[in-house]
Amino acid sequence: MPENISNNALILALLSLNGEIAIQNDYLESGEIPEEEVENEREVLEDLEQAFMEFVDVYKARARNDQSLPSLEELLAGEE
Repeated sequence: MPENISNNALILALLSLNGEIAIQNDYLESGEIPEEEVENEREVLEDLEQAFMEFVDVYKARARNDQSLPSLEELLAGEE
């Protein structure tokens, strides 16, 4: 991931991925997925979670160096 990504872009990516994970979880739990597509949808969720964790790692490193950024917990709590 490029180091020149802005703080705002990083925050938006984290919030977007977190929201997409919630949507995907809801979809998987809905019972509306045809049985032959369930495994594919689980893989989509795994990919979203992996991307989220990679952005979390970048954000944590950035937040250690930039005290003006909210903690990850504050950032995600503000989304609710």
